[in-house]
Amino acid sequence: MTTAFALTPQQRAWCARLRTLGEQLAPLAARCEDGRVDRPLLRELGTLGLLARAVPAAPPWRRVSALDLCLLRESLAYSCPQAETALALQGLGAGPVADAGTAEQRARWLPAVAAGRAVAAFALSEPGAGSDAAALALHAEPDGGTRADDPAGSPEGWRLTGTKTWISNAPWADFYTVFARTGEAPGARGVTAFLVPADRPGLHGEPLDMLAPHALGTLTFDAVPVTRADLLGTPGAGFRVAMRTLNLFRPSVGAFAVGMAQAALDASLEHADGRAAFGGTLRDLQSVSHRLAEMATRTEAARLLVYAAACAYDGSDGAGADLARRSAMAKLLATETAQDVVDAAVQIHGAAALQRGHLLEHLYREVRAPRIYEGASEVQRSLIAKELYRERSERSEGCSDARDAASGGAGAEEGPAVGAGEAVRHDPPGAAAGRAADEAGEEHL
Repeated sequence: MTTAFALTPQQRAWCARLRTLGEQLAPLAARCEDGRVDRPLLRELGTLGLLARAVPAAPPWRRVSALDLCLLRESLAYSCPQAETALALQGLGAGPVADAGTAEQRARWLPAVAAGRAVAAFALSEPGAGSDAAALALHAEPDGGTRADDPAGSPEGWRLTGTKTWISNAPWADFYTVFARTGEAPGARGVTAFLVPADRPGLHGEPLDMLAPHALGTLTFDAVPVTRADLLGTPGAGFRVAMRTLNLFRPSVGAFAVGMAQAALDASLEHADGRAAFGGTLRDLQSVSHRLAEMATRTEAARLLVYAAACAYDGSDGAGADLARRSAMAKLLATETAQDVVDAAVQIHGAAALQRGHLLEHLYREVRAPRIYEGASEVQRSLIAKELYRERSERSEGCSDARDAASGGAGAEEGPAVGAGEAVRHDPPGAAAGRAADEAGEEHL
């Protein structure tokens, strides 16, 4: 728990321990070729118990703590971004299984992912559909008959045909959480989530050579068979599965960015203190010292917004109606801030920072991608604005209802509260958040 977003002594000690572990993992991470899945690093993260902080490792598969995830990612990003990314991609890829998987799916995959024995991947983006969920084109064609016991008449199986691209950990993952169009309804409400093992016939992948140093690839689905046993959740509910996963992980993307920003800031403070310039040091120049102050202030502001979003998630058990907005704000501010801070750090260091192997050269390549993946900055702004107007409308309706109740008097009680034949609606926990997520993200993931 936190008090006014101040970490407890135990949490601060854990973060310090994680930074030290990151330093110890850095030599192992450096051995891996850029653009490849680092299985030795994943196994070490599993042995250290760190992956189990991002992936439920055993029954009853309790939801991971958003704040713990943020502290973990921020601390590892500070000292070993490769370890942070490896851990985060395991959590993201396995997130839909933890959220909506069957007992059999969870038992088969989650312990292996948490131990670093299996590699998971989150397969959402397509050549023509990144953040635009309504444009998903990977098609699930019904295969076989329909279930007699299913009133909706959903099929026994499907064949997946299409392409996914910019998929982290592809093509080397052991399984993919795949979002495909099954067509139960238009737009995002016609998307279904599937768990697809990498050895399914018709599934092929190719690596991509990207600026970011971690593994990304393209997946081609050529009538890949899936059955009801591969469903994650129910047909047509895949968008909600994706949104719940992203609402958990988006604040921690911000934490990843904050960790990189802090590393860049600390490197700049050290450099400015020791670099001789114009009869003094760089820190003596007001332009440099003021820039350092701005970097530090913006990094701390981003950190607090990330912690606030994570605490809101944990405090509502992932069911708060405002989680989509909070997660989007945290990711937006933190990733944009980190980009600016790392860029400023490169400027303070000069040409040395652009040399291959320099800390800032690595951070400069790492820091750009988070502004795009798991919802680009522009999408976060659109989502935030939509949520603000939704919340404003709900407040206005609440005020109107209160005024009606106050002015109605005895006459307001004459009619029945519920019409003949109508049922009172009692939403299950998290239903309001689910509807808000659908409405906020009907077009955008």
